[in-house]
Amino acid sequence: MKKTLATLALSLLSASAFAQQGAGLPKVDAEVRKVDAAQNRITLRHGDIPNIDMGAMTMVFRVKDPALLKDVKAGDKVRITADNVDGALTLLSLEPAK
Repeated sequence: MKKTLATLALSLLSASAFAQQGAGLPKVDAEVRKVDAAQNRITLRHGDIPNIDMGAMTMVFRVKDPALLKDVKAGDKVRITADNVDGALTLLSLEPAK
């Protein structure tokens, strides 16, 4: 029983770490509307985000890594990954759109 619980806990931690990196999540096209670096938040107009069953809209995301906000400004076209982390919609990765 203890071995099973330990294996389950390790699996959950691994899955959480994987999701937090944004790896394996769909990349979504978005446009930056506003950057609030002081609050670690970004407002994006984004396409459908299938992994969280969210349609296209404009909304505010918290940012997992504040460094993601360093080089973006309103109007920038980007590709993002986002997920529900601890009950909050969170931006996990952000890169310039090509």
